[in-house]
Amino acid sequence: MQNFKTNLFIIFFLILSGCSTIPSNTSNSCSIFSEKNFWYKHAKFSEQKWGTPIYIQLAIIKVESNFDSQAKPPRQKLFKIIPYKRPSSSFGYSQAVKGTWELYKKETGNNLAVRTRFKDSVDFIGWYTNKTESILKISKKDAFRQYIAYHEGWGNYKNYKKNNKIIDLAKKVEKQSNIYKEQLKKCESSLNRNKYIIF
Repeated sequence: MQNFKTNLFIIFFLILSGCSTIPSNTSNSCSIFSEKNFWYKHAKFSEQKWGTPIYIQLAIIKVESNFDSQAKPPRQKLFKIIPYKRPSSSFGYSQAVKGTWELYKKETGNNLAVRTRFKDSVDFIGWYTNKTESILKISKKDAFRQYIAYHEGWGNYKNYKKNNKIIDLAKKVEKQSNIYKEQLKKCESSLNRNKYIIF
């Protein structure tokens, strides 16, 4: 009985570990979904629920965490040597900060959501971009401006023209979203057929 429990624990651990690994080619949407079968189902559901295209969901995650479920901002350093605190509480695929994540859970009722789960992360991005459209009147298909609002927050969005770093990041998201969009055209039909047999 003890061996059975031990083996069950090992299998469970390996399943969880496999779910959190970074896709081998994060620049190709078809490759990502081919490797991570469940992810397409979750991204598609978020798109249907919130209206945010899959290619924009992926582009935001690509720039924010490069699909690393454990991603955190690098620690600041004192005197350029001593590791210090992190600049923000950003964490997970979406790099959502704690306060905004808690607001998301409260508004959606998704109380068990965690930032290291892809399913919750794409739902968060859908929720956030939907609120951005409502608050700032930015189309959910506008990757450039949506990302600026995502990174800077709704209140600071108006100041983005003074921040070249954010503009460059938003351009990366826009470019990557267009690449993902074109790639998805080649595999989306197959992905849509397969998602119905994935639990």
